[in-house]
Amino acid sequence: MGCVTLTVMRMNTSDEALALAAAGGDRSAFASLLDRHYDRLFRLCFRLTGRRDAAEDLTQDICAALPAKLNGFRGTARFTTWLFRVAVNAAHDARRRAATHARAADGWGTWEVNRQAAAREEADAQDWLHQAMRALPDDLRDTLALILDDELTQAEAARVLDLSEGTVAWRMSDIRRRLRAMNEEETAG
Repeated sequence: MGCVTLTVMRMNTSDEALALAAAGGDRSAFASLLDRHYDRLFRLCFRLTGRRDAAEDLTQDICAALPAKLNGFRGTARFTTWLFRVAVNAAHDARRRAATHARAADGWGTWEVNRQAAAREEADAQDWLHQAMRALPDDLRDTLALILDDELTQAEAARVLDLSEGTVAWRMSDIRRRLRAMNEEETAG
């Protein structure tokens, strides 16, 4: 049989017969189905998505999945009806995935914006504290540096500084008072 004869036979074969043959592994039957219906499938995908790039992606996804999906084709409906149902389901799936990704991205975006804002606030607070520490007398700065961020307890700082715990507690009270006054002065100014 020549190539022309086979092509003519495929042209006269129904879509349903080609689909059943393709489901059985006949590659030329599958190619014939794609030749017949690719443009129609793309047009439907374009109408379903409203965008050329999305329609191209959806059409390609459907074509890639079609060999496996053809195993579900029973020939009880017209092939085009079945194919369009596959396309509509694929479009629904794509929309659900996009909505899920959008919700996840939106949540992630909000989280990231909040995280960055908190990081900026923390950095600003740290910068202010470091500047304020420079304004403290050396003995108070040393005490605060040891206790800051729970590095040491007041008792441990007292041992390091060779002071009584009461003196360290008094220094921390004085430090808080001075820092509060600096902050109020800057806020009022």
